[in-house]
Amino acid sequence: MAAMPRRVFSAAEGVVFHVMNRAVARMTLCRHAGEYEAFEELFEMAHEREPLEVFAYCIMPNHWHMVVRPNADGQLSSFMHWLSGTHAKRWQVGHKALGSGHVYQARFKSCPVQTDAHFLTVCRYVERNPLTAGFVNRAEDWRWGSLWHRRRVGGRAQRLLSPWPVEPPDDWLAWVNQPLTAKEERAVRLSLKKGRPFGSPAWQKRVARALGLALVTRSPGRPCKGTF
Repeated sequence: MAAMPRRVFSAAEGVVFHVMNRAVARMTLCRHAGEYEAFEELFEMAHEREPLEVFAYCIMPNHWHMVVRPNADGQLSSFMHWLSGTHAKRWQVGHKALGSGHVYQARFKSCPVQTDAHFLTVCRYVERNPLTAGFVNRAEDWRWGSLWHRRRVGGRAQRLLSPWPVEPPDDWLAWVNQPLTAKEERAVRLSLKKGRPFGSPAWQKRVARALGLALVTRSPGRPCKGTF
């Protein structure tokens, strides 16, 4: 018996997603500022094509995270397919690596996120990713993410970032710079790795049932190794 297809999420449900994609074999995607800037420009172009809501993002050397909410059926898949596919082709051309194989290890990973304290936990996880990795001393010092842009008037933040569905605490910056608990980190990583809803137990069951995720225990592609 053929497996049931994964349901396309409906915009009417207003579902927020934590999304991540990683380079194959942990290959470095961004080696210098120009390559980060090129990815951000493609990110903006993808947003112009498919204007979903972007709440948080972070571009790392070999992977990236986003917290987004699609506004139409199929929009999330269309957005990610164009962004990853276009970036992979341009990366191969720029590195004279056409025909050398895949750039990304698999289809993007995603999981629904409840718009309450769980949303804040995911955004905090995403925006402090460079600090967790030891690339900066303060999360806001990482140039290639929403935290840096949101602290500046106009520019990319105004064009790309949407108001949050949950009000952040007044001390958000201090909060982001504080480590998540081991339990919080495990929960965020496991939800993304398995493609499972991240929220309260009752919400998880309700969303899994509504979105046809009851039979989905693993997102497509190989499981990620190590930290996200």
